[in-house]
Amino acid sequence: MTDLGATIQRDAEGRLRHLITLEGLTREEITAILDLAQFYVRPPGELPARDQSLAGHTVANLFFEPSTRTRVSFEIAAQRLGAEVVNLDMQTSSRVKGETVLDTIYTLQAMHADILVMRDAEPGLPAYVAQHVAPHVCILNAGEAHLSHPTQGLLDALTIRQMKGDLTKVSVLIAGDIAHSRVARSAWQVLSTLGVKEIRIAAPDDYLMPKPREFPGAIRETDIDRAIQGVDVVMALRIQRERMSSAQIPDESAYHDQFGITMERLRKARPDAIVMHPGPMNRDVEIASNVADGSQSVIQRQVANGVAVRMAVLATISRNVQARRQFQ
Repeated sequence: MTDLGATIQRDAEGRLRHLITLEGLTREEITAILDLAQFYVRPPGELPARDQSLAGHTVANLFFEPSTRTRVSFEIAAQRLGAEVVNLDMQTSSRVKGETVLDTIYTLQAMHADILVMRDAEPGLPAYVAQHVAPHVCILNAGEAHLSHPTQGLLDALTIRQMKGDLTKVSVLIAGDIAHSRVARSAWQVLSTLGVKEIRIAAPDDYLMPKPREFPGAIRETDIDRAIQGVDVVMALRIQRERMSSAQIPDESAYHDQFGITMERLRKARPDAIVMHPGPMNRDVEIASNVADGSQSVIQRQVANGVAVRMAVLATISRNVQARRQFQ
């Protein structure tokens, strides 16, 4: 499905019409989005950036899985670009009555919603929907099963670039439940494309470690104390309980002792290493509270960058669609 997503997200001229996956995006395309996102970044206390890139557009947020950061940041991003925004409560939508996803999409399309932001636990759904929408409608993937979370990958890359500069000199550790993590996959895709010096992935056992064919080029490690040695960036991941049976969920206390990012372990990284987490956090499970709230944490910066990145993605997609219309 990922290969299909990489193909289906471009129009006949090769421009991005949808954003389904980061796979297949060039370094130049990613850098252009990050540069635009940086343009939208404002220091704390300043009024947020606004323009009318999406004036006249209607953005519909369809979150079939729970979300706080991603859904709210897409809503804020669209509003700051001048769009009308509709948030669907999927628990009270017609889908619970048996309506198909495509019928829900067609209903919104008939109401002139032209940018649809989707999160779902079903692999391949964003690409499937993108194949069936009208030519003027765009699909943005806000989290697809365990496979892909493109805007999270982009905001992580922006945060690392802000803090560390030249990514070709940066060593990144992604640690935790990697096997079930769409965040890890998108982070690996974007950082690999941007030429990061080294990516290490660490999980405590085979169940939480991805299959050998995944994450090519990454250094694999099961010992967190060895994996964290000398890295510039530590990205901790949440245990994806919703993708496990009750019997597979690790004991939280034991997991923290064996694999949690603690202050003691963080001292083994470089002295100026930064700590990241996509949220929501399980405090004192995958990450200690004093690390999450400490001076090396950039977790709140990630949240702020999420709005800027989603503004950049929305503006880029809208611009590409308008360019296509001009030549039709």
